[in-house]
This record gives sequence, structure tokens and C-alpha cells, in this order.
Amino acid sequence: MKITLLGTGDAIGTPKIGCKCPACLDALRGGRSRRLRFSILVESDEDEGRVLIDTSPDLRWQMLKKDIASVDGVIWTHAHYDHYAGFGDFHRVQSHVDVYALKSTMDYILNYLYFLAPVRHDVEALRPFEIAGMQFTLFPVHHPPTETVGVLISNGCKKVVVTSDTTLAIPECSLELMRDADLMLADAIMPPGYNLSKHMNAEEAVQLAERLGAKDLRLTHLSHLFPPHEIALKTWPLGHDMMEIVL
Repeated sequence: MKITLLGTGDAIGTPKIGCKCPACLDALRGGRSRRLRFSILVESDEDEGRVLIDTSPDLRWQMLKKDIASVDGVIWTHAHYDHYAGFGDFHRVQSHVDVYALKSTMDYILNYLYFLAPVRHDVEALRPFEIAGMQFTLFPVHHPPTETVGVLISNGCKKVVVTSDTTLAIPECSLELMRDADLMLADAIMPPGYNLSKHMNAEEAVQLAERLGAKDLRLTHLSHLFPPHEIALKTWPLGHDMMEIVL
């Protein structure tokens, strides 16, 4: 199984429009602080299939850069603009895409993206389903006030956990599913020191991964408030755009 971090930025991406902070300047110079909005590509063993987790507003560029012409399914974690708006980029590329989400998330997103006529699959939290030979389970997290899920991916003996946007107040039933992952991709929108109500910071995400026994951790959904990427990497295990992780 191969995981590609197509975009590791938060809702505004880095560089932020009009900002001249150190991370934004590094991004404007082409450094790894440049972060498109959040999407993940999951590819099964022996290239049997490809699944997108969330469809960033930057999806067109992400698909071009990764040379993706079609996918076997799309999973949406929640109905925030930066996690679904790029689905429109399938227009005249791939028809009737299979899409998977909780019913309330699906209702909201397809009210906007109905014109693409995707094939709708309403999913129940904590109930596994299969796409392209891989097993996925959506589990509830805490991203108030929006109903949001993380994603557990199983392929053979490998286990990947995507926290999605969340605070540390994750339900116990979800924490049990998240234990002992080979790879955790964790929301960590800011470095420590900021007062957050909807997300984890980097320190909290690292502590969560340690508590749950994750073998590897990459932080994502990152804001421009981190130091430039190569400096921040000395302290935190940040992901970067187009990072590939093979399990």
C-alpha cells in the first residue's frame, strides 16, 4: 500500500494570501513550506486501485502533478470547503465517481456538487466497507460543530489511521480502532502555544500517536504559523506535499 500526501495545508494553504511570515516567504521561494489544501491518495498493493480521502480545492493541480486520471472511490471526512470543494475537478474527466461519507456529510456536499452525478454510498460510522481490495472504516472524531470522521485503512497486515480534523476529545470507541497503527496521519494545524477549539496542535498530535502506539507519524493539515518546513522538521515530524509513504 502506498500513501501520497497530495496536500498538507490547512483551509487557507501556505503561502497565505498577503502574508510575509517566514513560512510564507519560504513557500513563495518554492520551499517545502508550500502547502496545498488537504487530500490523500491511497493506492492498494500491486496497483489494484486508488482512493482519494477528501478532495482539496487544489485537486486539479494535485491530480496533474501525480498523473491521476481516475480513482476507484472518494471518501469525504466532513463537509468543510477545504475537504470537498475540489471534487468539481472531475468534470469531463471521470463520470459517476463512487463517493463515500456519512449521510449528513453526503447530503451537504452533494447539494453543491450534484451536477457531477456521483454514485452515492452512505456509510455508517464504525462499519467497515471495501474499495479496490482495501478495507476502510470511518470513526467519529471531535471537530465542533461539524460532524467529522477519521479513516482507518487496512490492506493486508498494514494499518493506516487518518485522524481528519479533530481535537484530543476523540471518543473511546474510535481510540480503540486507532491503536497500533503502522502509520498515523494526524491533524496538527499549529505549533504549541495557540488556543485551539477545533484542532490538535503539534505537541498534542505527537502525544496522541505515542499513547496509541503508532509506529510512524506524519503531521498534516498544517498552517503557515509553523516555522519554515526544514526548521520545523527538526522538532516535529511534519509531512509535506507529494510525500509518498510505502507500507
